Amino acid sequence: MYDPSQLRTFLAVAQTLSFTQAARRLGLRQSTVSQHVRRLEDAVGRQLFSRDTHSVELTEDGEAMLGFARRILAVHEQATAFFTGTRLRGRLRFGASEDFVLTRLPEILEGFRYDHPEVDLELTVELSGTLHEQLAAGRLDLVLAKRRPEDPRGELVWHDRLVWIGAERLRLDPDRPVPLIVYPPPGITRALAFEALERQGRAWRIACTSGSLNALVAAARAGLGVMAHSRGLIPPGLVRVPDRAGLPELGEVDFVLVHGQRRTSAQGAADALASAILGGGDRLLGGGGPSGSVSRT
Repeated sequence: MYDPSQLRTFLAVAQTLSFTQAARRLGLRQSTVSQHVRRLEDAVGRQLFSRDTHSVELTEDGEAMLGFARRILAVHEQATAFFTGTRLRGRLRFGASEDFVLTRLPEILEGFRYDHPEVDLELTVELSGTLHEQLAAGRLDLVLAKRRPEDPRGELVWHDRLVWIGAERLRLDPDRPVPLIVYPPPGITRALAFEALERQGRAWRIACTSGSLNALVAAARAGLGVMAHSRGLIPPGLVRVPDRAGLPELGEVDFVLVHGQRRTSAQGAADALASAILGGGDRLLGGGGPSGSVSRT
């Protein structure tokens, strides 16, 4: 028997690759997080993380435990809901950023609908900046999106690095402006890309603008230019632009869950969906695991 609290802690560390961030997410002391992981490793008789003072990484056994932990916790929560007789109802307005169009978010939402059939789930897919605005205006109950650099709000799902991506055959001419494929305002990655190029003094031009990730990916696959994107969510058919292209560093990005500030009848459903996303957050990454995330202790 594996302790559910230890499994939840394991998932939080696996998704953030940080004992400190996992402690903040769970509302625990960092020493408690370390204790939970150590006891789970003792229970399975295997090392789940390789860690030192600078980094935390999943071992092969840790990667295997991800799937087991998710399934065990899902069954545990289903049994708890069944025997306590709690059935969530009402309308939940959920916003997800365009970043998740090509991920396995639909699987998580399908599982939520199965567990809570009486919740009417309304999904809005938009740019992260737009979703934050709609949440502040009371038009959404829960948002999964990138966090603005100056915004401390939100529950961390995972931390990642932004990178330049494009078609493998794309070659950039150093004497010509960088062709950019970007979201329209208020796109967060759009602003970060402009700022990075301007700091470097590198000229740029907009080669394609669209609010649809599928359209941007199609433009990038056609070799129209480069785009700033999360390292853990690189779409199929695109690759990181090599360092020899001389493009500037883009920095890091947090993907967070943010609840509406107003208490509504959807609060219980929002909490349940947030729990499902946090429990399966590693499934959202392009490679099916958190290997694309940046390590932080």
